[in-house]
Amino acid sequence: MGADAADDAALLAAFAVGDESTSAAFVRRFQGKVYGLALSIIRDTAIAEDISQEVFVRAWRAAQNYDPRRGTVLTWLLTITRNAAIDVMRARRLIPAEDEILDHLLHATVDGSTTTEDLAVHRVEVQSALRYLQGISREQARAVVLATMGGCTAAEISRREGIPLGTAKTRIRDGLRRIRQHLETAHD
Repeated sequence: MGADAADDAALLAAFAVGDESTSAAFVRRFQGKVYGLALSIIRDTAIAEDISQEVFVRAWRAAQNYDPRRGTVLTWLLTITRNAAIDVMRARRLIPAEDEILDHLLHATVDGSTTTEDLAVHRVEVQSALRYLQGISREQARAVVLATMGGCTAAEISRREGIPLGTAKTRIRDGLRRIRQHLETAHD
C-alpha cells in the first residue's frame, strides 16, 4: 500500500471512530470527487449535494468493512457514491439515456482538483473500457453499460430495449463474460 493509500486508510479509521478534526479532513479530501461523481450521474446540484452527504454517512457506518486489498479508499467511496446515486435514480425513475451514461464514463471522478497525472490515467482507463465495449456486440455493450453504469435492472433493460427479460439477462451475462475473458487474456 502506497503512502497516500495508507494516509487515506488512516483517515478512514479515524473517521470511523468519530475523531472530529480527522473526520473533517477526511470529508475535505474526498468531497469534491464524491460530489463530482454524484453530479455527473444525477445532473442536479441539490440532489448531488444530498447524495454526497448520504455517502459520508454510509461510509461512516461501513468503515469497518473497508478492505484495502479490494481497492483504495477513493474507489470504495466512489462505489458507495455510484450506488447511492443509482438508488436515487431508481426511486425517481431517472434512468439516464445512453449518451448520458457514456458522458458519465468519460467524466466520472474528474473534478477541478484532478491532477494532470490523474487525468492521463483516467483517459487510459476510459479508452480501455471503451475498447472492451467495442469488443462485444452493440446490443451486449448497451446492456452492460445500462446495467453497470446506469444501474438498470435486467427488467428495466428489457422494457427499455423492447426485448424479452431472458434476452436482457443473456446480453448482460454474455457481455460481462466476454469482457472478463478479454481482461484475463490482456493480463496474462
